[in-house]
Amino acid sequence: MFRKKRQRQTKNYETVEKSISDILEKAKKSSDFTTISPFEDNSLQISFYKTLIDASILKESILPYLKKETTAIIQLSELKKVIPIEGINITNDLAVVDKGLHDGAVVIYFREKNNEFALLDINYPRLGQRETNDTQNEFSVIGPKVGFIEDLTTNLHLIRNHLNTSDLIFEELVIDTRARTKVTIAYLDGVTNPEYVNTAKQRLEKLDIDVSFDNTQLEQLISDDTSTPFPLFISTERVDRAVGSLVNGQVVIISDKSSYAVIGPVNLMEFFSNPEDFYLPSIVASFFKLIRIFGMIFSIFATSFYVAILTFHFEVIPKDLLGPIIISRANVPFPPVIEVLFLEITIDLLREAGARLPAKIGQTLGIVGGIVIGQATVEAALTSSILLIIVALAALSSFTTPIYKMSNAVRLLRYPFILLAAIWGGFGIYVGVLFLIAHLTRLKSLGVPLLLPLYPYRKGGVMKSFVTLNTSKHDKRPWYLRPLSLKKFSPVSDKDPKDGLNHE
Repeated sequence: MFRKKRQRQTKNYETVEKSISDILEKAKKSSDFTTISPFEDNSLQISFYKTLIDASILKESILPYLKKETTAIIQLSELKKVIPIEGINITNDLAVVDKGLHDGAVVIYFREKNNEFALLDINYPRLGQRETNDTQNEFSVIGPKVGFIEDLTTNLHLIRNHLNTSDLIFEELVIDTRARTKVTIAYLDGVTNPEYVNTAKQRLEKLDIDVSFDNTQLEQLISDDTSTPFPLFISTERVDRAVGSLVNGQVVIISDKSSYAVIGPVNLMEFFSNPEDFYLPSIVASFFKLIRIFGMIFSIFATSFYVAILTFHFEVIPKDLLGPIIISRANVPFPPVIEVLFLEITIDLLREAGARLPAKIGQTLGIVGGIVIGQATVEAALTSSILLIIVALAALSSFTTPIYKMSNAVRLLRYPFILLAAIWGGFGIYVGVLFLIAHLTRLKSLGVPLLLPLYPYRKGGVMKSFVTLNTSKHDKRPWYLRPLSLKKFSPVSDKDPKDGLNHE
């Protein structure tokens, strides 16, 4: 029964369009698809995706030879004598034509007699595949390491190479008045909710700026709320993350001269997911994700709890720990809040200095500076050794967040909680948490609440937000995105552990 069901689904996926006009009309929805004619009467048509072909071959080895022909070409088979390219495939199979287009072939046909087609494979598979194309800030041990670069055509090529389907639509816009920067909105037709596409398009079209320097700048301009430290879109340089978001039904915005893609709408838990999680066993990936969430919480509240306990609630300190704390703070002349702020600002200064210096010097500064300054401050009795350990662990915890902008938000949140703890102790931290939750509940990403599925609460999606399920369990797209097609694939439910073995 299951085998027959899978066969029926396979047939549905392999259904092709009834005519060439249907194929071309669907392809024309994407801005990187074009049709040209080498002759003035437009009798011969050449259709292709600009992001898949080698444009130099088209300009040097195809168009010049066609334009030299003074006599009319009556049959496509004559192209083999005219164009100096091997492997010209003449076919009337529309499925072959559709597949050839998405594999990087140029389709040549007569406008009036469109029952026969010539396919010239001039795909450029190495476009964007170079040594300097690795991801710089989103590292992974397992999985692809190809990242975006500062060229729009190359980035679109990398995405279409992964999603070889006519449902992938690129809509191109020009957003600024001076530099005429090209911005492309990518989405899957029939999957992505049109509301998200229209919302992103309207916000980009309403922009009135002279020059756009980077895609991350556009992210701030089209955000639902610009007065929040939290990012409302995911900025990524990883191609696999962008492709995975498209498959889920999200919108990906790519602009020229930028090596980052902007993904939306998103929820808060997505900022603690790493594409590498899907290349690991679910138990391991879930453990790492929980570690990241715990790291975020620890990074925000560790130093504020230290201030609150030593200032107001020292009675909660265990007797075994009270002695070491008294000894380490015996000669410190400052109250806990000054001590904490001094170390926090020192850590942030080291981090900023290391990030702005060349890589090798920055690493040396971070290691040597941290050791020297930390040891010197303890010996000079400017801070306690216990606090130095807590601040170092809090700094390390903030680095566990895969998205750099969320890591910055976590770093910033520590300071108001430290001040609240110094003024009101544990009650101040409680008040700060209430304000933080209230602020998060009002944030939206392209109109979608950022706290989904926690708020509004949805029972079915809470577990999936905190853990990474098996690949076979990811057969459905996230429901909060309201995709037009909820199902991604049909998991094999009749697996036999002895499949492929001889049962005799």
